[in-house]
Amino acid sequence: MTFPLTLLRRLLADPIAFSHLLLPDRALRGYQAGPVAAAAAMVVGRARGDSTAPHAQLWLFSRQSGKDEALAQLLAWLLLRYHWRGGEVVVALPSWRPQGLVARERLRAVLQAPRLATLLASLDLVPQVSGSSVALGRAVVRYASAGPSANVRGLTASLLLVANEAQDIRPERWDSAFAPMAASTGAPTLYLGTPWESTSLLARELRYLSALEQEDGRRRVWRVPWTLVATELPAYGAHVEERMAQLGAGHPFIRTEYCLEELSGQGRLFPLERLALVRGHHAALVGPRSGERYALLVDVAGEDETSSEELRTEPTQRRDATALTVVRIVPGEQPRYEAVWRARWVGARQVRQYEELVRLARAWRAERVVVDSTGVGAGLAAFLRQALGERVRPIVFTPRLKSELGWAFVGLVESGRYRDYALEPPTPPELATLGEAFLAELASLKAVVAPGPGRLLRWWGEPHDDLAVSAALAALLDSEDWRPRVARGRVGSGPGPHP
Repeated sequence: MTFPLTLLRRLLADPIAFSHLLLPDRALRGYQAGPVAAAAAMVVGRARGDSTAPHAQLWLFSRQSGKDEALAQLLAWLLLRYHWRGGEVVVALPSWRPQGLVARERLRAVLQAPRLATLLASLDLVPQVSGSSVALGRAVVRYASAGPSANVRGLTASLLLVANEAQDIRPERWDSAFAPMAASTGAPTLYLGTPWESTSLLARELRYLSALEQEDGRRRVWRVPWTLVATELPAYGAHVEERMAQLGAGHPFIRTEYCLEELSGQGRLFPLERLALVRGHHAALVGPRSGERYALLVDVAGEDETSSEELRTEPTQRRDATALTVVRIVPGEQPRYEAVWRARWVGARQVRQYEELVRLARAWRAERVVVDSTGVGAGLAAFLRQALGERVRPIVFTPRLKSELGWAFVGLVESGRYRDYALEPPTPPELATLGEAFLAELASLKAVVAPGPGRLLRWWGEPHDDLAVSAALAALLDSEDWRPRVARGRVGSGPGPHP
């Protein structure tokens, strides 16, 4: 294939034509084209010494909507345009492995696309991939980790400085190690990501660039929420709608990664509007009802051998407790969980807890007993499994499991799939008291989201979170198939798991 000079000039001048003519199988969609064209114009303008060209832009793309592909095509176009003159692009990511490695391979894949590869061959250009760099002629893209221990000294961005997944790059690390890379060259900066907390690098630059937009009317911020993507990709819209039905429209993942909302003041896991969703209208129970299905959820505390063996039904501030929540399972494609009874042991010996839990599991005909088997809970869980069989599901808390449990429980609440019993009469006073203590624990839960793609959530209550953790274990019931089952020719078979 030969490329006329006029066509080559067009390709070098227009990154959108470059994409559609040379990368037809991965051509930029409409919502990607605007940000790419604007960023390309910014780089070219600054490279020509145009002081009026923007010095920074910011892309907010919803999750899995093609942000990284758009960036890779922009970088491939820059490599081709500046392969003779030369220039450096530095792309910072939260980590080199896997994020930097994946980004480098994406750029390599773009450069190896058949039509683009044919053009490069006609120009005697061969992409050179070495370590964290991709070069074409005299132009090079260097990927660098923004992690605290990464060595990035000596890097200079003469064409463009990029902060990808900027919400996960610490502002102080960016300011000290990366921002100076463009100080002597005047290269512009491109920030990309999805919003999260108001203290992130992305949030800081979003506020700054939005203020500049208000001053001079020149666009610097590009927002691509899920609704915009869905206009071109209906399947994407269906996927997000399914996630919203599962997690609830107010879930942090939905609000940030799809709706591009910043979570301001997220020191609490259950702000008032989410706390209000927890309260249900169904009555508490003192025992099982015929035809209904139940599970026991147990958060285990350490044993205090010097205290009395007592089942407490009033709030206490003295020490951690073993908390029990009984939930009614309402089957369906997405089952619902309704808390109907709870109790709390304060300082009771594990022998007493074991005896009481076995009695309650049998009394409620519990189909599942989810029990915390972390630390001293391991012995209690083992004895319960010996007495009650396969219906007992021990779980060991790790930082990742508790993070997943916190996110999943928020999803249950936001989607209307977890509700607590009403506190008003005819609810027995002792259950109403424990219900109020549970809501107070939810209101006290503090939450911190660690930077990184895993969104590791740390959450804890002050002073206690026993009842809250016990209720949150309902999220683990989602791994079961609670749909009604029809017996087929076998006496004694029935729906769901059996004791």
